[in-house]
Amino acid sequence: MTAPGWASNQGTLARELRLYGRGLHTGKRVNVRVHPERVGHGIVFRRMRGGQQLALLPASAALRLGQPLCTALQNADGWRVRTVEHLLAALLACQIDHATVEIDAEEVPILDGSAQPWLQAIEACGRLPLDAPKRFLRILKTVAVEDGGMHRTIIEPADHYAMSVTNDLKGFGEMNWQGIIDPVSFASDIAPSRSYGRLRWAVPAILFGYLRGQPILRGARPSCTATIVGSGVIGGMRLPMEFVRHRVLDLIGDLALLGAPLLGKVTALRPSHEMNYRLCAALLARPDAWEWAYPTH
Repeated sequence: MTAPGWASNQGTLARELRLYGRGLHTGKRVNVRVHPERVGHGIVFRRMRGGQQLALLPASAALRLGQPLCTALQNADGWRVRTVEHLLAALLACQIDHATVEIDAEEVPILDGSAQPWLQAIEACGRLPLDAPKRFLRILKTVAVEDGGMHRTIIEPADHYAMSVTNDLKGFGEMNWQGIIDPVSFASDIAPSRSYGRLRWAVPAILFGYLRGQPILRGARPSCTATIVGSGVIGGMRLPMEFVRHRVLDLIGDLALLGAPLLGKVTALRPSHEMNYRLCAALLARPDAWEWAYPTH
């Protein structure tokens, strides 16, 4: 068995990465430093404050915390990191298997709303191959999750990492993207797609968040989202059917919590962060449905 398009060895960053920005939901400025790590480390978030470590949170489905409009991790002591999905997708697609993501606030910065700035920053740092074969999570049996017929996600055996995602939005109709997921296709077809939402939805969501004491979309701006007004997007779309491509991006980032790229096909109808997590949980609950694989090249 082979895995065309992927490296033969695991990897980390060739040098430290630094970026800063503001959180989509908190609106707060945050500094991020991504450090190279050794084989066996995985992707781990390190919460910092005033130069002191507060907590370590491995990028694992076991720590996933349900939050509005994002994916979050929380440990047993209540420390959390929010909006991790775009960075996790970029690390996976750039084949950075081991790294520590040091962050001095609760939320990973949204940057321009896509994974492209992360991709560019990682590529500028370079990738260092490590002395360990590339690992994949190979799907052996079909696993499905469904929510009232409106949302359905299926994962099944396949020779490649593949996706077929369908979504719809009033004024834009049904959108579908399907293809192979690998570093090249991610960079060209998926990474530039931005978080999106209707302008008229944002203000009620922000107010609801204040009433609940939970930050929601306080940092949302046209500069970091594809902002929908009527049946158009301020400044236009970056890619054809950009919205469904962003659903693919979120799905890749959420499934990265499984710990490796997949050898399997994911078919999703109206995916969401909650449905993505439910698929992870259902798969992990079926140890007969998957295995670790180390393809030859």
